Amino acid sequence: MVAGDDGAVLGGVAMAAHLTVTFFRKKPGHLLLPGRALCGEVAVADIGIPDAALEEIGPTVAENHPALWAGRLPRRHLGSHKYDFGHAVIVGGAVLTGAARLAARAALRVGAGLVSLACPPATVAVYAQASPSVITLPMASIADFRILLSDPRKNAVLIGPGAGVSAATRRQVEAALGAGKAVVLDADALTCFADRPRELFQALSGRCVLTPHEGEFARLFRGQGDKLARARAAAAQSGAAILLKGADTVIAAADGRAAINGNAPPTLATAGSGDVLSGFALGLMAQGLPGFDAACAASWRVPSSIWTS
Repeated sequence: MVAGDDGAVLGGVAMAAHLTVTFFRKKPGHLLLPGRALCGEVAVADIGIPDAALEEIGPTVAENHPALWAGRLPRRHLGSHKYDFGHAVIVGGAVLTGAARLAARAALRVGAGLVSLACPPATVAVYAQASPSVITLPMASIADFRILLSDPRKNAVLIGPGAGVSAATRRQVEAALGAGKAVVLDADALTCFADRPRELFQALSGRCVLTPHEGEFARLFRGQGDKLARARAAAAQSGAAILLKGADTVIAAADGRAAINGNAPPTLATAGSGDVLSGFALGLMAQGLPGFDAACAASWRVPSSIWTS
């Protein structure tokens, strides 16, 4: 038997079904592993429960779907110009340059008005190959980065993909958070705070999104329980939106809202998919989407975009 609340197998044994029939709405256990893998096709049957019952229940967890956030996506009109849609900045590392380049292309694809890659001077030629539409900015020191952040038009920053676990990365995170920008932190930008998570949490805000996989999550948070419960507790603790990656990605907001992704195929288990995801979230936040909505939209969009990013 599979628990509807969290997808756990009760009693140690559960049959793998070809078809699972549930009533009124899907349950978290239909989307969270291992329940999702055991359900097969899920059919929602109408047994006469009115939609108005949801108002009485007041659910705070939903299956991730465009209906949750599509109405808040930015729209272009004839009078639009590039700065109406934000200027996203991605910090590139000195060695693993592909990660930031993938994120930059994703931010462009999702609609950011401008995208810049800030990178060590010695790597400018490499990062300039990301796309003709990406601006490449040499950044020799943290002082250079602070000057870059002083431009109010640069309104969203991504740090982490290929950044390296170092004191320099940590200083870059602190500078971005201190500048009051919308910030996405991924990969090394999270790991470099593994020995001082409270310092990170104190600097975070609702305009921040953290995109850890399970290993990175465990380095920062000590929560117990199922994936949904852990992500929600982490969001409440940090004050940021948490996008806890996996085949059953969970997105959680500090106010208790959560969404579970149900459209991730096994093909996402490949290098670069997380970089594209963080780039999508960055590009959406640059356009003004709140962190939770940007994380939901990015997570939903990656499965259909990864192979052409």
